[in-house]
Amino acid sequence: MRKLFSVLLFLSVATLGWSQCKEYKWPAEKSKAEEQLAIYGDAIKQQNYRGAVPGLQWFMKNAPNWNTKLYVDAAEVYNKLASAEKDPAKKQVLVDSLMWIYDERVKTCGDEVNVLNRKATYAAVYNGQNKDKVVEVLTLLDKVLQISGTNVSDNVLDNYFKIVFANFALLKNVTDEDVINRYDKIQNAIDAKIAVYQTQNKQNEVAKLKASKAANDDLLPKMVTVNCDFVKKNMEPKFKANPNDLVLAKKIFGFMIVGKCTDEPLWLQAGETIHKTEKDYGIAKNMAVKYLSAGNIKRAEELAKESVDLAKSGPDKAEALLVVGSIQQKNNANTAARDTYRQAAAADPSNKDAWEKIGNLYASSNECKKLESQAQDRLIYLAAYEMYAKAGNNQKMSEMKALFPSKEEIFLLNWKTGDSKPVGCWIGENVSLKTRD
Repeated sequence: MRKLFSVLLFLSVATLGWSQCKEYKWPAEKSKAEEQLAIYGDAIKQQNYRGAVPGLQWFMKNAPNWNTKLYVDAAEVYNKLASAEKDPAKKQVLVDSLMWIYDERVKTCGDEVNVLNRKATYAAVYNGQNKDKVVEVLTLLDKVLQISGTNVSDNVLDNYFKIVFANFALLKNVTDEDVINRYDKIQNAIDAKIAVYQTQNKQNEVAKLKASKAANDDLLPKMVTVNCDFVKKNMEPKFKANPNDLVLAKKIFGFMIVGKCTDEPLWLQAGETIHKTEKDYGIAKNMAVKYLSAGNIKRAEELAKESVDLAKSGPDKAEALLVVGSIQQKNNANTAARDTYRQAAAADPSNKDAWEKIGNLYASSNECKKLESQAQDRLIYLAAYEMYAKAGNNQKMSEMKALFPSKEEIFLLNWKTGDSKPVGCWIGENVSLKTRD
């Protein structure tokens, strides 16, 4: 195998003519080429990848610009051989040969973006944890990101920051500034690809790339200390000088989430800068929650309603509606809040929070008590109990049951267990009469 790799390296210095390799270009020895093609083709079909090597070698030497198929077949063979090889030294020879094949394909056939994306994927798989190769892998990934734009493969986007971390862990060769710049680069590249997928309504791909972003967020604090002090020291002065800097705003917004310091006013300021140009469901919803907790009810309501419109799925819409309902509840608009919570339950039947929130509304509706009859006033707890039952909250059901009217209290009104009783006021529900004893 070492001899094979030496032959391949020797071939790499040969001068090859430029061709896109779309047409079949047979060498002078066409009959010999056809024979070699049949031999290595049959070997691949039989999964005898080692048996395909001599034929591929012949083509590489005698007909390197025959057709793109040569490089596709060669990459398949060496990938299969490398993945199956157990001996580390022999495996590395095969991996190096695979990388060489991709380079030769670019040199001979062009199509650099497509080919280097493939090469980068396998480089990350095979050499991503190799102390001697990990710098080379990161350099390759940097190039691929630079030349690919939104044509960069999802595999490259997923692997990039993992390779940054591998460099950090294995070699300690990246500074805090290197890490931050590369984090910013990859997150922006992922955002650009997500935008493409969203226009194509490819929600599965969007979800996968968002998971990649989240994984990058998890890796970042393992390499640099990301906290409020870091952001305020290194980024806040620049942002104050130019609050419309969208790139910096995104960096601050993301880092403060990672650093768990979103209570800082700076986080909302950065979010507003982003929101002016990029309407995003998650940003709008989370900012609404923060504004609500800070007491800015008006801005919270504006953003929460926007997040409802921006939601692309039932679960997301339900979450946004829960925030809208919470704001209405804060404003003592109980009927509106209850109706909004019902909309949330309809948007995502698996989300039980809506029913619990309605239960909370009912349980705290002391304004509905007339203070004329304990049994009558306690009907609100029966209404709340039914909502908690829909939510599956056994603890709160138990709490409400302890507040049901007693047998004595309903006897005084000539009521009977099981009777249907209206709960007046804004609640407007009918409940089946139960007692606590």
